[in-house]
Amino acid sequence: MERSSRSPINAIPDDPEASIYRFIIVAAKRARQLQGGARSLLPSTSKKPTVASMEEVRRGLVSYYDPSLQTDTPEAEEQQF
Repeated sequence: MERSSRSPINAIPDDPEASIYRFIIVAAKRARQLQGGARSLLPSTSKKPTVASMEEVRRGLVSYYDPSLQTDTPEAEEQQF
């Protein structure tokens, strides 16, 4: 069985710095936004929000905040209560 070049497995980035888990979570949240009526950031022939969201995330068009990447500095700790 041969996978087509447009299958979702080929949409997951191979970048070792990027987490596949993070990619999936961000794409899923973006798909929910698209299902809720948000406009796609790409012109797409696909009506499936999951396919559109994976392509948007893969191209870096969707921004996200990852608290695990935040560096802790002594100044930031002093400001937190």
